[in-house]
Amino acid sequence: MGIFTRFSDIVNSNINAILDKAEDPEKIVRLMIQEMEDTLVEVRSAAARSIADKKDLNRKLESLDREHFDWDSKAELALRKDREDLAKAALIEKSRVAAAQEALKQDYMAVDDGLAKLNDDIARLEAKLQDAKARQKALLARHKTANSRLAARKKIHDYKIDDAMIRFEQYTRRIDDVESRIEAYDLGLPKDLNHQFASLEAEESVQQEFEALKRRVSGEPSTE
Repeated sequence: MGIFTRFSDIVNSNINAILDKAEDPEKIVRLMIQEMEDTLVEVRSAAARSIADKKDLNRKLESLDREHFDWDSKAELALRKDREDLAKAALIEKSRVAAAQEALKQDYMAVDDGLAKLNDDIARLEAKLQDAKARQKALLARHKTANSRLAARKKIHDYKIDDAMIRFEQYTRRIDDVESRIEAYDLGLPKDLNHQFASLEAEESVQQEFEALKRRVSGEPSTE
């Protein structure tokens, strides 16, 4: 016995209500789909038997129609030949065949009505099955997303992540320390390009004056 026990339980079920009450919706949907597929096979088998019965009844009715016509023809022939006894006997047989025809027609109509209902039931069950399969895909997608989010949350709260962040902060502080030491060496030095060129020009002017002083002291002629 599955989650459903009768066909009517399935086609009249409210999938939303069942899932809302279920502790494990994915499991319930799987069971529902399995039960629906099994029931669909049974209903289709019943429909196949009804179709076979309908064909068999149709053949029997056709045979009785021929027999009915045959006894009617025999009664007419017997009457033309002045054999009223045979005509009456033929009419009795004709009446028997007519009664059998009426009974078979009732059976045929019952089978035909049952087959029509089975056809409706199959359509309703297939609709329920498609709905359940769609819900199953949605639940699986939600479950996959939830697992991914859970894994991400676990990693965020993992001590390894915290430890890595601490090491990263330590490494960042070491870099800051080295950069600070480099900047300390540059304290008091001109930073912009104009100051650097001014320094070069001043050095060149001093060098020129120094060379001129050396020549005057040594008595060398000036190059100017």
